[in-house]
Amino acid sequence: MYLGIDIGTSAVKLVLVNETQQVVAQASQPLEVQRPHPLWAEQDPEEWWQATSRAMAELRRHHAAELGGVRALGLSGQMHGATLLDARDAVLRPAILWNDGRSAAQCAELERREPRARMLTGNLAMPGFTAPKLLWVAQHEPDVFKRIAHVLLPKDYVRLRLSGDYVSDMSDAAGTLWLDVGKRQWSADMLEATALTERSMPHLCEGSEATGTVRPELAAAWGMPRGVVIAAGAGDNAGGAVGVGVVSAGQGLISLGTSGVYFVASDRFLPCPERTVHAFCHALPQTWHQMSVMLSAASCLSWVTALTGATSEAALLAEVEAVDRPAGVIFLPYLSGERTPHNDPDASGVFVGLRHDTTRAELGRAVLEGVAFAFADGQEALAASGTPIGDVCVIGGGARSSLWGRILASVLGRALTYGEQSNIGPAFGAARLARLAVTAESPSAVCLPLPAEHRIEPDPELRQYYATRLQIYRRVYRELKDTFAALRAPGMDSQ
Repeated sequence: MYLGIDIGTSAVKLVLVNETQQVVAQASQPLEVQRPHPLWAEQDPEEWWQATSRAMAELRRHHAAELGGVRALGLSGQMHGATLLDARDAVLRPAILWNDGRSAAQCAELERREPRARMLTGNLAMPGFTAPKLLWVAQHEPDVFKRIAHVLLPKDYVRLRLSGDYVSDMSDAAGTLWLDVGKRQWSADMLEATALTERSMPHLCEGSEATGTVRPELAAAWGMPRGVVIAAGAGDNAGGAVGVGVVSAGQGLISLGTSGVYFVASDRFLPCPERTVHAFCHALPQTWHQMSVMLSAASCLSWVTALTGATSEAALLAEVEAVDRPAGVIFLPYLSGERTPHNDPDASGVFVGLRHDTTRAELGRAVLEGVAFAFADGQEALAASGTPIGDVCVIGGGARSSLWGRILASVLGRALTYGEQSNIGPAFGAARLARLAVTAESPSAVCLPLPAEHRIEPDPELRQYYATRLQIYRRVYRELKDTFAALRAPGMDSQ
């Protein structure tokens, strides 16, 4: 039995997987994001640990026998979050998350300090990454900065609580801007540019490597055997890819989670920062990947559900499906700014075309279409970077909606595959990495594609219609770009 733990943005999710790779149990606990100032997004790391503990207690109540057979666990989690600890492992401030946009000025400063940053890391410096956040802390919270002994990513803070080890994996570390992504090692030059050294960084392992074992007292409290091995694991996107078998060059996935990710695996380091495409290490040895990232995807559906007073996302989707016609409204899904292709933390969410007769269902449909248009921007950026894209599968909570799938396939002009358990994603990938850490099996034997449940083809009529709407969508952003920057309150990034 293998356990996967995913430290997400909106929830901690756990899955138990047996020897035949069947999910035998799941548990989750919600998390909330604090936004004390415009552009800010933070969480208390203690909440990750408490949510993990509650989810483990839930698993034990209902699946004690299965927990008693766990051999290894793996970790996945939201990337880029800056978790700052002092010499006694006390948390110095709330973690600054991946969708926090306060450090735009520090991105420019980081690249000024190290002109080779893009070559070393394979990425533009963006506010979502970890390193610019540390420059912001150094400038605005110097007392906190001088007390930093360790910088950990969210899942690796949970690992510390599990085992006492300071360890990260290559895929998650690649999102910090401190990793030499081609060489798969910390870059002394990038660390120096943020006045840090490798002493503050966790030890690096491949995602399928064992990093330690669960503390005996925790194993006893959670009903697990002594000596449960902990795999290095993966950042959430690489973990999701491992979970659905996207590990070979050209294989792709679309993740419709809180954020939206278009991910393509590669057998080599292929940086393309000029297109705002991310080039990261994958979670398996000598593999890499490229991806485009939008900061708000399924979270836009949650937002419009609350905004319009719908009882739930499922209820709103049912209203949209009952009408089932394209929206007369255009929606820009930039509720947290945007990465690919704009790298614009000032970008905002926008509805264009509202009228007296605009309905809640039409707003819901516009959100589904707007997210699909943003994925089309990402697909174009990946293609322009020379990335070959083969079969593409869909994972994440948004994968439950067949209507969204039909819209997405039609906008992208490609067939999309939906596999069994596609909504589990990173936690399942973490469980696969846990298995590899103790069995010495070949990744190709374990990280197989999930059996396909169905395939959604583009609708020819919708394809033609959305080609025109996509151009309007892009024009709206271009025409509002300067307005977004003008709307930014003076000094709002330096509260």
